[in-house]
Amino acid sequence: MDLLAYIPSPSSGVIYLGPVPLRGYAFCIIIGVFVAVWLGGRRWVARGGRVGTVADIAVWAVPFGLVGGRLYHVITDYELYFTDGRDWVDAFKIWQGGLGIWGAVALGALGAWIGCRRRGIPLPAYADAIAPGIAFAQAIGRWGNWFNQELYGKATTVPWALKIDGDADAGRVAGTYHPTFLYESLWCVGVALLVIWADRRFRLGHGRAFALYVAAYTVGRFWIEYLRVDDAHHVLGLRLNDWTSIVVFLGAVAYLVISAKKVPGREEVVEPAAAEDGPAPVTGASGEAPAESDAAGTTGAGTTGADKGGADKTGADTAGAGKAGAVAAEAEPSKKP
Repeated sequence: MDLLAYIPSPSSGVIYLGPVPLRGYAFCIIIGVFVAVWLGGRRWVARGGRVGTVADIAVWAVPFGLVGGRLYHVITDYELYFTDGRDWVDAFKIWQGGLGIWGAVALGALGAWIGCRRRGIPLPAYADAIAPGIAFAQAIGRWGNWFNQELYGKATTVPWALKIDGDADAGRVAGTYHPTFLYESLWCVGVALLVIWADRRFRLGHGRAFALYVAAYTVGRFWIEYLRVDDAHHVLGLRLNDWTSIVVFLGAVAYLVISAKKVPGREEVVEPAAAEDGPAPVTGASGEAPAESDAAGTTGAGTTGADKGGADKTGADTAGAGKAGAVAAEAEPSKKP
C-alpha cells in the first residue's frame, strides 16, 4: 500500500562540488563539531574563561573522539570487517558510517583531559561548558545516517515513516521504517535544552551539567535502541547498547548525587590565567548578563535619609564618595598579586 506521506531518503550520500566529493555523513559530523565548539566557547567565556580555550582543547578532544567512536563500532561489530568475505580495510572507511557515541565520549574525554592539563584547567568545568554543545552535535550528526540510509527502525506506515531503497549488498529491504535517526536527533535537541535550563536554574558545577547530559541521553537511547532492526549483539535479550545505556545512566546519576554532596555549587575560577588578567564580565550560564546592581545607590540613599539636620550633608558626601569609589573600581579592576 502506498503511503500518502513519508520521509524520502537521499538517492545518494555524496554531493560533488566539481571533482570534489562532499559526503553527507562527514558533512554532518563536521557541522556538529563546529556547533559544539562555538556554543562551548560562549559558555566557557560566560563562566570566566578565555576566548579560544574551548577551541584549543577541542584540537585534542575531537581527533581522540573520532578514533574512539570508530574503535567502539569496529570492536562491537567486528564481524562486518574481520570475517570471511569481508575486507578489513573497510574498518578505516569512516565516511561509510559507524561511530559509537560511547567510544567517542570516552576517548574524547581523554583528549580533553590532556588539553586541559596542558593549560591548568579542571576537566569537569570544561565538560560542563561543552555538554549541551555535544548534544547538539549529536543531533546534527544523526542526519548523516539519513544520507547513508542506515540505522532505521522497525517497519511502519506512520505518516513520518522513512522510505528506504532496497540494496542487497547493504542488506537493505525496500520499505518504510521508523526514522530512528530523527527520533534520536530530536531527543538530543531536548537534552541540550534541558542541560542549558538546569545549568541556569541550579548553577551546576564540577561536572554535574555533563553528568546530566549523559543521564538524559541514555534514557532516550534505551528506547530508541528497542526500535532499531540493524544487526546487534544481544545479552540476556537486550541489545548491547541497551546494557551500555543502563550502566552509563547509573554511573551518571551516582556522580550527580555524590558530587553534589562533596563539592556543592559551582567553581569560582575555571581558568586561572583568565583570572589573573582581571575579573571577567559577570554573566549567566548561557552568557546572559544579569541586571546591573543598584546596591551602592540604595546604600547612599539610606544613609542620607537616616541622618537629620546638619548630618544630611555628611551623609550625602559619604554617599557621593562611595559612588565615586565604585566608579573608580569599575574603571580600574583589581589584579591578583
